[in-house]
Amino acid sequence: MSMDFTAATLHLLNFLAPALCLPLLLWPMARLAFGRPAGAPRWWVQWGVQAAVGAAVLLAGLWVFGRDGKMLTYAALVLAGASCQWLLQRGWRR
Repeated sequence: MSMDFTAATLHLLNFLAPALCLPLLLWPMARLAFGRPAGAPRWWVQWGVQAAVGAAVLLAGLWVFGRDGKMLTYAALVLAGASCQWLLQRGWRR
């Protein structure tokens, strides 16, 4: 039995939901902690970069473990998202 287009789209969105939502939580917290450093990209650019990095981490976790939803993958997602936010906010200049 195969999935129709709607079911496949919902399945993909549910798989990518953590990678798409984590940047929406990280950006305001980084803004409160660091302010807006000179040269930092706009919020939607940060969201796009972090969403791409997060999707890559989730796909790597799926490839390594053979299934999604492993806690180690989610831990790697948080670590990669926080590191990416630090780089985007130019955290090394503080």
